[in-house]
Amino acid sequence: MRRLDVFYPASSRSRVKGRIEGGVDGQPVADARVEYRFSFNNSWSKRLFFALCRSKGYSPYRYARMRRTSSCVRISEHELNRNLWPEYVEMNKVLVEYLGEVADQIIADCINRDRSDAEVCEGLPSPNVSTTEC
Repeated sequence: MRRLDVFYPASSRSRVKGRIEGGVDGQPVADARVEYRFSFNNSWSKRLFFALCRSKGYSPYRYARMRRTSSCVRISEHELNRNLWPEYVEMNKVLVEYLGEVADQIIADCINRDRSDAEVCEGLPSPNVSTTEC
């Protein structure tokens, strides 16, 4: 802090010290909005994220030629880490779990009740054979 005395006059010294220590007059400095890019692996998670952003006053967007699975949001780091992202992660977990249960129920009722995984074959598939049998 001694260097502040040399470079700044007394009138602005308290303001500079406040910014360094996290705020002016005890008020925290507002984080600047930064562009964050998000990628989603399914449309349901993307829709949920967009809805949460819009409910908090943020507008998701993407640039021309950007993949539809990616989008950007201008938001402060504090708001992202404290509010938006934890809420999204929690809600997305519930959404994916619920949609998985619904999909399993529909598949079991309409197609086949067997929910077992595929059979594992020993060895490597032969390049000359079009079908591999276990």
